[in-house]
Amino acid sequence: MKSIDSLLDKILLIGITVLDDNEELITQIQVYGPVIRADADGIAICRNQTQSEFTIPPDFENVSEAQPGEYNLRSTGETVVDPDYLSSWTVHCGNKEQVKQYSEVGFSGYRKQ
Repeated sequence: MKSIDSLLDKILLIGITVLDDNEELITQIQVYGPVIRADADGIAICRNQTQSEFTIPPDFENVSEAQPGEYNLRSTGETVVDPDYLSSWTVHCGNKEQVKQYSEVGFSGYRKQ
């Protein structure tokens, strides 16, 4: 990534692997959309599926340029063609409410109020 500003309006594909306390897979969340905010408070996209804001922490080291090609989303069956950037996360989650939160809004602590 050249600069933080280079993310704006670019398509970011986000993958979140959710594990339980025993390291067993609970679910995989895959979302994508154009970046609408990228700053020290977080990185937010406008989800293509719902047009809602989905946020991830402002860890710009965890955002990399995507290789050209088709990315098949197991969680929705969609194919994303040539996204600009990728970001992958693994989280440990103890309850269904947390899983729902990650699925709907991402890392909610980084949402602008």
